[in-house]
Amino acid sequence: MIRTVESQPASAPVLAAYSYCETVTGQQARNFAYGIRLLPTPERRAMSALYAFSRRVDDIGDGALADDVKIARLEDTRALLSRIRDGAVDEDDTDPVAVALAHAAARFPIPLGGLDELIDGVRMDVRGETYETWDDLKVYCRCVAGAIGRLSLGVFGTEPGARGVERAPEYADTLGLALQLTNILRDVREDAEGGRTYLPADDLAKFGCSAGFGGPTPPEGSDFPGLVHFEVRRARALFAEGYRLLPLLDRRSGACVAAMAGIYRRLLDRIEREPEAVLRGRVSLPGREKAYVAMRGLSGLDTRHVTRRSVRRRA
Repeated sequence: MIRTVESQPASAPVLAAYSYCETVTGQQARNFAYGIRLLPTPERRAMSALYAFSRRVDDIGDGALADDVKIARLEDTRALLSRIRDGAVDEDDTDPVAVALAHAAARFPIPLGGLDELIDGVRMDVRGETYETWDDLKVYCRCVAGAIGRLSLGVFGTEPGARGVERAPEYADTLGLALQLTNILRDVREDAEGGRTYLPADDLAKFGCSAGFGGPTPPEGSDFPGLVHFEVRRARALFAEGYRLLPLLDRRSGACVAAMAGIYRRLLDRIEREPEAVLRGRVSLPGREKAYVAMRGLSGLDTRHVTRRSVRRRA
């Protein structure tokens, strides 16, 4: 998947639309923003447009509207996506997110069907779906996160001649699953307060946590640390597989992915060290640590590590 970038500069309305999307991204997605700031300007703008559209979909699902109204708005958003896909959004359209995403989709081979999958995943949230097994949860995670990985790959492109490049979408999808499972662990208390449970029911039962997480302490008699460590191991395996994407990207795109994934891996480390912290509040990284992760990604350390490991496997 080689990216194609046109040389013609963007018009003033398109630049204003991108600026709006970048503002949304900077305000609403600090972890994501740390990663994409490492990209060249066209790719950074395109990623901001993808984020702003995705955020709109998420906000519908997380809002206080009645469920039937949420479903109607999600389908309105799907109709807007169809207009973008059909090239029916003009530069002077009053919706800056649509203008920016339409321009990005014309400039990069972005598989916009991934945004349809995101809408499908948020519909699952609105319906209040729960998940019996990890295989069930993977379907949801692929909609809301794996699809974002594949969409992002459309912006990043792949390095010409890179070995195993045909598996890049698979690795991008898997890395999305790793990030989403980390999110689920981090937000377990917040989600419970909102009436949502994402961790598989069979995992909850295995560790005595079926009563849920409505307070700052684990359910009585449960093995909450055991549950968290079990899910952390699963997330680490997903990260290990998804990181195989890094050598398939150019330096700046690889740095972006390594930075975003690195922040979440460090979150996972913190959760593993102190599992019950997720029941007391949101676990996060200080800005200086995020900056360190970004610099590590830009240096290519993670990419070289993955490349060496792949070479050892083949030897």
